[in-house]
Amino acid sequence: MLLTITTTHRPATDLGYLLSKHPDKCQTFSLAYGKAHVFYPEATEERCTAALALDFDPIGLVRGGRSRNETKGTLAHYVNDRPYAASSFLSVAIAQVLSSAMKGQAKGREELAGREIPLSATLSAVPSRGGEQFLRSLFEPLGYEVQTERITLDEQFPEWGEGNCFRVRLDATVRLSDLLTHLYVLIPVLDNQKHYWVGEDELEKLLDKGGEWLKVHPLREQITRRFLRHQKSLVREALERLVAGDDPEVVVHDQEGQEQEESLERPLSLNDQRIAAVLAALKGAGAQRILDLGCGEGKLIGALLKEKSIAKIVGVDVSVGSLEKASDRLKLDRMPEMKRKKVELFQGSLTYRDARFTDCDAACAIEVIEHVDASRLEALERVLFEFAKPPTVVVTTPNIEHNVRFEGLVAGKFRHRDHRFEWTRKQFEDWCWGVAQRHGYAVRFMPIGREDPEVGAPTQMGVFSK
Repeated sequence: MLLTITTTHRPATDLGYLLSKHPDKCQTFSLAYGKAHVFYPEATEERCTAALALDFDPIGLVRGGRSRNETKGTLAHYVNDRPYAASSFLSVAIAQVLSSAMKGQAKGREELAGREIPLSATLSAVPSRGGEQFLRSLFEPLGYEVQTERITLDEQFPEWGEGNCFRVRLDATVRLSDLLTHLYVLIPVLDNQKHYWVGEDELEKLLDKGGEWLKVHPLREQITRRFLRHQKSLVREALERLVAGDDPEVVVHDQEGQEQEESLERPLSLNDQRIAAVLAALKGAGAQRILDLGCGEGKLIGALLKEKSIAKIVGVDVSVGSLEKASDRLKLDRMPEMKRKKVELFQGSLTYRDARFTDCDAACAIEVIEHVDASRLEALERVLFEFAKPPTVVVTTPNIEHNVRFEGLVAGKFRHRDHRFEWTRKQFEDWCWGVAQRHGYAVRFMPIGREDPEVGAPTQMGVFSK
């Protein structure tokens, strides 16, 4: 297993100070299951690369106790990828061999240790039990440019197909301590295995190494579950401590609540009218790259796919289950290749900044904002209008005044049991005008559905443009 870290910071050989490893020496360190070697393939003023190579004995790994009972009586447990692929063994090696660098300590170069410098990390083989998209979704929100190459099982026998391992390169301007910490936490998450028992001390390691970046990561729950080997009590405690003092993100698409809302609106064919109105607004803006925030089961995406003028559709949802349903509903696995390339689905939070939100010329939040706690609306506003800032934004939400026209809906009750609020027309317009003023947008309003002269239309839509 080989990890290399390269910098073009001038002088690049300062990397030796940051790692506390001299570029002119090759050093070897003893680990529980083998050895770790640190050396520098190149070291000039312009470019410097440090390598961490792990040398493990596969037989020693088995005799050390790993998985001995899983394949008892066979040779299968002697044949594994542990010596050759990034795993918790690499995390342990980073923690032991590069401990001072991961802590941000650099004797005589303290100021440099606290600075962000251009760094490139390459991993010769990374098992991603979740595929390429999961790998990207772990590192891209942290600001890394990710390059991947899937590794074939055997180059001499390509008919054997591809495995679940990737060659990976991560590029970013970041502190070295942050890069090492990200690798330490996320490599076992990708692998979804650990070679040692996970207990309370592992929870403390996660909170110590994860710090603030894990708290705001869109996949914090999945990272926590995998890092702690799905031990429910530890996962629950870790998440409670991570979100202490913060409002946890809600899962917008609750199936029972969704069915309740749809049953109320079905006689009006309101969902069809809503999608038609959103499509008209997007086509009127000439939008070609659409971001669907809170995409749910992909109903809007399905309609967008029928529009030839749309070049790219990105669906984002906090719920993995909803994304899986969207993939099934859209039949992505059976879709023609050219059409399939137009669609991208990934898990993400609507209230945390995400670099993947920026490459679009229109964004939609269709029946989404009412599922977010009022205290988190400001965060959603900043994510959408300050950071992603697409030229066009379309927002729809229920008009609570119209609820009295729904048969069986008690006065004062919301349409969906997960709604945190429902606004009157004036409340929605006041919020939209405030957003537009704060972020340099113009906004216009459109009713969706039959407009009642007393209580207005059932759905209200704001179209922001700049």
